[in-house]
Amino acid sequence: MTKPLRLPLGVGLIGCGNVSDSYFTHAKRFPGLIKILACAGRDVDRAKAKAAEQGLGRGCSVSELLADPAIDVVLNLTNPTAHTAINLQALRAGKHCYCEKPFAVSYRDGLRVLAEAAKRKLRVGVAPDTVLGPGMQTCRKLIDDGAIGKPISATANFLNHGSEGWHPNPDFFYQPGGGPLLGGSPYHFSALVTLLGPARSVSAMAKTTFKERLITSQPFSGQRIKVRTPTHLAGVVEFAQGTVATVTMSFDVWAHHLPALEIHGTEGSLQCSDPFQFAGDVQLWTRETKQWQKVPLLHTDEAGRSLGLAEMALAIHERRPHRASGEMALHVTEIMEAFFRSADKGRKVPLKSTCRRPAPLPSGLK
Repeated sequence: MTKPLRLPLGVGLIGCGNVSDSYFTHAKRFPGLIKILACAGRDVDRAKAKAAEQGLGRGCSVSELLADPAIDVVLNLTNPTAHTAINLQALRAGKHCYCEKPFAVSYRDGLRVLAEAAKRKLRVGVAPDTVLGPGMQTCRKLIDDGAIGKPISATANFLNHGSEGWHPNPDFFYQPGGGPLLGGSPYHFSALVTLLGPARSVSAMAKTTFKERLITSQPFSGQRIKVRTPTHLAGVVEFAQGTVATVTMSFDVWAHHLPALEIHGTEGSLQCSDPFQFAGDVQLWTRETKQWQKVPLLHTDEAGRSLGLAEMALAIHERRPHRASGEMALHVTEIMEAFFRSADKGRKVPLKSTCRRPAPLPSGLK
């Protein structure tokens, strides 16, 4: 187990894109656990500008950040295709790492990262940490308490018409490592594993409806993107404890009324909060009530990105497993990769990996 470190842990952020602002904002909620000391990126001038904007001591190159002895944990917010390389560099520099989703663009890459971490006795944490928010933790307690009986089936849906109308640089969403599967489903699969435990097999189909996408957002409005990854995937995930989940992920749908995530059991049904959100409505239907009823959320504290990183810092200090773990992220990565493999081979794909179902999160993480 990792040796305890004095809190707060020094955090070095790599990747100063849009999502970094949310981490900067919410990291301030955990001053006793984490402190962002520096930020870095390929564009050093941009890193320095972000550091000045956030009141940090320094913006620098990636190599300079990794050489800084004050940095205990690297927060990896780079594009998905760079995640593996940055994670490996961080671990080889003796740093723990916490990575945005997806953990890796292939199961093999994820294995490499976890093997390096094990060799060096370092931690790997991976987003999404929305599963630690009050919405999903309320769902977890309801299932654990038997509110819907034994879970039989689930449905998960991530459906929209892509990112070219709102994202400032949407190209990577349509390249290998992107698409609705790697771009969106880590939230849904992390939620399903948190609620139901590890999966056993995947059966899926995939297609690409539009070969090009027209950007209408700024600053690249009018440019076209060649689509190099499937944009509509549908499949069935069988979980080790017997639940069967139907999953649809698409950038080809204009509008829909499908639920983001529902779990159905022998005694009732659970409409979960949106896996993309830390909080949100949770509704329960049981055969006693025979109607949908809104359930009060367990944890009312405001949550946001950095919750998983802060919980990992506390776990390192307390010498216990952390919840947003690399092991669970590796399992989620294999589930996603199995969608591509199953669609390509036209058959059910058994999964090799498994993971520990993370423990429920107590209220009031400080």
